[in-house]
Amino acid sequence: MNWKQKLAQQAKKTIDARGGTESLKEDAQELRDIARGEGSAKDKLRAAAQAIKTPGNTEAAAPAEGETEQP
Repeated sequence: MNWKQKLAQQAKKTIDARGGTESLKEDAQELRDIARGEGSAKDKLRAAAQAIKTPGNTEAAAPAEGETEQP
């Protein structure tokens, strides 16, 4: 196996582990919003590091505070 195939397989595993391509797109959008937002570079870096720890947009998937999920 050459290094290009190995690199491609590792990238696919990582994307799949984070929730697939839709989650990857949400991550990119979230990072773009952080970069374009207000605040110092240090604040943006902290926000981006925190955002990258969780895959996808977990805020949209989680119920709002005080709400419960309906079965």
